[in-house]
Formats: sequence, C-alpha cells, structure tokens
Amino acid sequence: MTADWPHREKSAAAPLALCWVALIAYASLFPFTGWRNQGLMPWIYLSEALPQYWTRFDVLANFAGYAPLGLLLALAWSASGRLPPGLAALLATLAATALSLTLEALQTYLPLRIASNLDLALNAAGATAGALAALALEKTGLRGRWRGFRRRWFAPDSRGALVLLALWPVALLYPTPVAFGLGHVYERAEAALAALLKGTPWLEWLPLRELELQPLLPDTQVLCVALGAVAPCLLGYGVMQGAAHRALFALLAMVTGVGTLALSFALTWGPAAAWGWLHTPQMQGLAGCVCIALLALPLPRRICLALLVAALLAQLIFLNAAPLSAYDLESLQRWEQGRFIHFYGLAQWVGWLWPFAVLAFLALRALRLISDWTKKRARGHAQSQVRKRAEHTLSPAA
Repeated sequence: MTADWPHREKSAAAPLALCWVALIAYASLFPFTGWRNQGLMPWIYLSEALPQYWTRFDVLANFAGYAPLGLLLALAWSASGRLPPGLAALLATLAATALSLTLEALQTYLPLRIASNLDLALNAAGATAGALAALALEKTGLRGRWRGFRRRWFAPDSRGALVLLALWPVALLYPTPVAFGLGHVYERAEAALAALLKGTPWLEWLPLRELELQPLLPDTQVLCVALGAVAPCLLGYGVMQGAAHRALFALLAMVTGVGTLALSFALTWGPAAAWGWLHTPQMQGLAGCVCIALLALPLPRRICLALLVAALLAQLIFLNAAPLSAYDLESLQRWEQGRFIHFYGLAQWVGWLWPFAVLAFLALRALRLISDWTKKRARGHAQSQVRKRAEHTLSPAA
C-alpha cells in the first residue's frame, strides 16, 4: 500500500486554507447587516493616518489570524509540485495580503466596521510569518517527516478526515449547554426559517411541532457527552490502522477536547471557571467515551465509520429534541458583548455544522466506494465476456 502513496496522497493544507479563508471573511464582515454606500472610496483607508487607539488584543488577533493562512497556502502550493517552496511562500503572502486588502475595503460599506491600514499591515505581517514558517518546514525537512508520519499512521485517502479533525477543536470553542454537544441547531433553524418566510404564503407550509421540546434527562446528557467525545476518535480510526496508533490518537483527541472545553469556559466566564463544566454527568460521559474508544480499537475501518454515523445521528436526535437553555443564551450574550464578538460567530458556525459536515463526508465516501465497486464489477464482467468469446473462438467446435 505504501507504494501507492506518492501518486495518491493529497495534502490537507489546501482544503484547510479554503476553510481558513471562509473563517477570516466571516470574522471580517460580521454581522453582515447595514450595507450601504457611505460616500467613501473603498481604498481611502490606505492613505489615512495610523489609528491612535489600539489594543494588544487587536494587534495579536490581526497578526495571528493571517499567520495560519500564509502557512497553509504556502504548504498547499508547494505540495502540488508545480511551484518551488520559495515561490509558493511569496505567492501565499501576496494572496493573503490581497484578501486582507479586499476585506478591509468591503468594511467601508459596513457602518459597524472600520477599515484600517494598521489591520492590513498586521494581516500582511502575519501572512508573511506563516509563509516563512512553511518555507522553514520545507528547508529543515520537517515537511518530509510529516509526510512519512502520515504514510505510517493514516490511509492514503485520509485528507478529508484530517481536515475535519483539525476543525473539531475550533467547533468546541463555542460554549454549548452539553459538553461536546455539537450540531444543536433545530430550534435556531426553525426560528430562522419562520422569520425568513414571514409575510409569504410559504409560512403556512412550515411544519408545526406536535410536542414541546423537553430538557435532556441526566442519562441522556451522559450519553450525548460520550457520543460527542468519541466521534473524533471513530473518525480517526476510520482512516488509520494499528491498535497502538489508534490508542495514542484517541488519547490525544480526548486531551485536546477536554483542554479546548476548558479554554472555552475560560474565555467565556473567566480563567477561574475553566473547569466549571466538568461535573458528574460530564465525567461519566468521558468514561463512556473511553470505553467505546477501547472497544473499537481492533475493529475494521469501515465498521468504525459505520459506528461514527450511528453515534452522530443518535447525538443529533437527542440534542435537537431539547430546547436552548438559559445557560446557552447567557453564554451567547457574553460572547456577543465581549472582545470575541467576531470570533464567536465563526466558532459557532463551525460547531453547528461540524457533525453535518462529517456525515456529508462519510456519505460521499460511501458513494465513491459504491461507484468503485460498480466499475470494478463492470470491468470484471467485461473481461469475463472477452474470455468467453476467446474460448468459443478457439474451441474445436468453432
């Protein structure tokens, strides 16, 4: 199998770069309302004096937000084999700077946003740092070591799963009522759809709930925590072999998940509340996650992915049968009124969509397997017909 890697390997940097572009655009243009021409040229901010008032958080956020983009773009273009690493780093810097230039110009049409040449400079500096980091990875051989590590640990078709696994910690940063409870969207989607159809004949077509949503029972909450925590483990199992590799990966996934939830609580409620989410139901759910992850260690990859589908569907059904809690609304208010006003929406959307993105990925993967099996069967049937004709032609009776 390893012989096929050079021809079949696809870098995860390219889809991650596209995801990062979408996240940056969302954070830069949020809340997407109040668009109007304010009588200003979109590039006027370039000739203005540097802002006199700025915070350390703004500087770090603008720099750090574009550093991963420069890194990912440079890695993606150099991995294609069409560009040398130095040229890939240069193009990554220019592309990220052009994106920042465009987004800052668009902010002149949003009264709630302020276009800033300082933001542009910090964005360009961050992109340059990221591109130079990618170049250093190539020059020091660390990129090659990563390729070797990926060949040893993961299947050749693991790119989509790796992208989803990389987005999982981002999804966990938005506070949810249930730990690891991603995809809780039913009540919000229902309200948004009703608001969209208000005043139209189609509002009457909107199905009405026969029963009111009920809060999760303690046992159901434990089950949701276990299913949500084990989801990335099963996703990783589906693209890797070897019980030892899987065990180390599961440990890393659980540590990452627990640490990210602690960070989410610290950002929302303050550092003293970092572990305020870890109560008895959550600890029981994590224990259940450990049990499921251990039992799934020797299972074939396709069985692990089938279990992942069942786990995600069960968790989505349980979560979306419960209403939004007062805790969730208070957390939302804290994020909206704090310094994370733009980042909260970014993490929120990733958290809402992550389970559905995984299910879509698995559905496409299943369709591809079915297509490959159908083509293989058709080729086998054609070859069988050719052999039969040849045998008939060469037979004495003919």
